[in-house]
Amino acid sequence: MRSRPPAAAFPAAPASSPPKGQSERLLPLIVLAVTVALLAACSREAAPDEAARPVLVAHPTASTHTATAFAGEVRAREESLLSFRVAGKVVERKVDVGEHVRTGQVLAVLDPGDLEAQARAAQAQLIAAQAELASARADQARFDKLAKDQLVSRSTLDAQNAAAEAAQGQVNAARANLEVARNQAAYSQLRAPRDGVIATRNAESGQVVAAGQTVFSLAADGVREIAFALPEGMIAAIKPGQPVLVEAWSQPGKRWAGRIREISPAADPASRTYAARVSVDAPAGAIELGQSARVYLAGNGNGALSVPLAALQRAGDRSAVFVIDAKTSTAKLVPIQTGPFGEDRVPVKSGLSPDAWVVAAGGHLLREGQKVTPVDRDNRPVKPN
Repeated sequence: MRSRPPAAAFPAAPASSPPKGQSERLLPLIVLAVTVALLAACSREAAPDEAARPVLVAHPTASTHTATAFAGEVRAREESLLSFRVAGKVVERKVDVGEHVRTGQVLAVLDPGDLEAQARAAQAQLIAAQAELASARADQARFDKLAKDQLVSRSTLDAQNAAAEAAQGQVNAARANLEVARNQAAYSQLRAPRDGVIATRNAESGQVVAAGQTVFSLAADGVREIAFALPEGMIAAIKPGQPVLVEAWSQPGKRWAGRIREISPAADPASRTYAARVSVDAPAGAIELGQSARVYLAGNGNGALSVPLAALQRAGDRSAVFVIDAKTSTAKLVPIQTGPFGEDRVPVKSGLSPDAWVVAAGGHLLREGQKVTPVDRDNRPVKPN
């Protein structure tokens, strides 16, 4: 019987290894596991602080409803249409539109030839009438002496007295005619009735004008007013003496108090609007003739504040604005109650204090609690109180 060789004489069987295809399938899984491990390790590290975002901020302002804003024009309270009292040909125009004139300054001149000739004729008539009066007075004295000696009848003396009185009347009439002729000769010069500015010019040299035809319009120095038109639908709600605010187009943001001084009782037949005037308490030189201005009905916003339309955000189903938290310099979304939207602003009825710093633009790029750096419109840093 053949004996079995010892176990050491036989080589050990090699360990089993995965097939080549299976190892290639496992390699992506290993790489993925390593990547997830690395990302998990990175997430455990502290995230860097986010840089503060610069934002434009502004305080809320007094609300003015655009439905009660009217476009107007700066005018003088006293505006005069200047014209010659007599007809004639304009031979000289001494001023132009926009010039400042003084009281009594000559503005234009008519051809004085005919008027001076009329004055000379009136002078001659007065001289003739005075001669007739002197003759009648001499005859009256002689007849009076003859009547005392009873050399002429009483009726003849009365007739001579009547002739003397008639001669006196002729002298008076001739003197009056001479004064009228001299006045008309003086009317050939158009003079400024008061200090002011020439607003319009309607005649030129060489033009023949009628008596009373407008040659210039003069805006007198002194009080300036805002002329505007009221729509027919609002005439019942606006009365003279009502307070308003006035803002010049050239000076946005600057408003002066004023009052409605007068409202026309009749509507313009073409536009169906009522002409109105506002007296404004603006400093001297703050507003100039012809400038455009807006008239706001004061108090119509019921004391509400207003913010720019660009500041509005949404907080659920409500309107909101971002307000700067002074302690943390972060943006806080504050719900507000708004009124009717205007052209560029919206009134805020509640939810906002007058001293709040509101993000006026770029709020759609912010989130609640985000760090911000508030700046004003001149890009200067603002420190909320």
